[in-house]
Amino acid sequence: MKELSDFNQSRVLIAGDLMLDRYWHGATSRISPEAPVPVVRVDEDEGRPGGAGNVALNVASLGGHANLVALTGDDEPADQLEKVLGTAGVACRFVREARFPTITKLRIISQHQQLIRLDFEDGFPGFDDAKLVQALQAELSDCAVVVLSDYGKGTLRNIPRYIQAARSAGKPVLVDPKGSDFSRYRGATLITPNLAEFEAVVGQCADETQIVERGQQLIGEFDLDALLITRGEHGMTLLQREREPHHLPTQAREVFDVTGAGDTVIATLATGLAAGLPLDSATQLANTAAGIAVGKLGTATVTTRELAQALAAQRTIDHGVVGEDQLIEAVNAARARGETVVMTNGCFDILHAGHVTYLEEASKLGDRLVVAVNVDETVRALKGADRPVNTLANRMHVLAALGCVDWVVPFAEETPERLICDVAPDYLVKGGDNDPDKIPGAKCVRDAGGSVAVLTYVDGISTTRIVDSIRERG
Repeated sequence: MKELSDFNQSRVLIAGDLMLDRYWHGATSRISPEAPVPVVRVDEDEGRPGGAGNVALNVASLGGHANLVALTGDDEPADQLEKVLGTAGVACRFVREARFPTITKLRIISQHQQLIRLDFEDGFPGFDDAKLVQALQAELSDCAVVVLSDYGKGTLRNIPRYIQAARSAGKPVLVDPKGSDFSRYRGATLITPNLAEFEAVVGQCADETQIVERGQQLIGEFDLDALLITRGEHGMTLLQREREPHHLPTQAREVFDVTGAGDTVIATLATGLAAGLPLDSATQLANTAAGIAVGKLGTATVTTRELAQALAAQRTIDHGVVGEDQLIEAVNAARARGETVVMTNGCFDILHAGHVTYLEEASKLGDRLVVAVNVDETVRALKGADRPVNTLANRMHVLAALGCVDWVVPFAEETPERLICDVAPDYLVKGGDNDPDKIPGAKCVRDAGGSVAVLTYVDGISTTRIVDSIRERG
């Protein structure tokens, strides 16, 4: 897969709030005699890079080259971060300041329950970030994309300096924002707020239309090239100057933990862009990666293998023979992209020119064509005991091979009316020997705002005539 194999050429520079997520695990069997609190006997100390560190880990996990510029204390947590990140292949350029602690979040966990969290941070008061800006500038020539990871912890207090430095060097700048003052990110290439962060700036949005309108206003006001709004179970919305909005449905199957999902999104986006992908394609990859990340516990990274497997599964659903649940999911995703859906049905026992003519005609009515196919039992009930000539699996396989057909789905009922009503296509079509008012599912399609059409019928061609002709020759 070209877009993933090229990730090993991606060079991404990450700067921002670096933190150590520390976990102390242990058993609890008694209450302290000193106070009414549980006593935890710690038997495991786990440390994971968080914030900008997790972004860098995600880039490295995808096979990209990650350079991390960050502000830390001169202490044991900084040493631990440098070791863990270095082992993962991240090139670390830390500005160590002994008068500040490395940002650390310590969680005490017993029996899979978090009992308390202790935060060690002071916001780096009085820090002159000249050394940090210099460290960033020293790495700019060796990167294709810059990511600024702002967690509001003080490292990027003067973030306009970093944006200006990177843009002056001709590098695109992606920002994971924090807070309600987006003017700080003026001139960035793209920012990636979640919906809550976005609405904290523009106000609550009633629908997608309002999200798009206010997002485009924000792009103009702050001189951005693009805006990617992550919307949880509603997926993502990518907005760009003078281009149509791109709504992407969520790819998550199960959500266990959203911690660090934003890091995965911006890391995948940056790695894709650094590999030369256009923004739309990189965003689709980032959406897929986010769906993988939220299925894991804790701050998570995504590998190219996992991403490739997820993309392969999406392509399977995106075309070919599917079940009803897969079809509904695929149709919903198509609609989220603004695509129109056409649906037809039939036995398609021996595929002939009449079938192909009207299927090609049907596909031109919209973006996606669904073909529902009678199972063998209902074909026998309709056509006789000696039919079908071809089994259901063979009939569906042949239909799925047609370039004009997107999805082929079987149905076992006497008519496909229930399935058609569940799909609610924009267009329901049949061949020209049908009465449009008697087509099963026509009423519910019209009630839902769709249309029913009867298309070209090629006179003199039918499966029955073909079968009879073969028998006569035999």
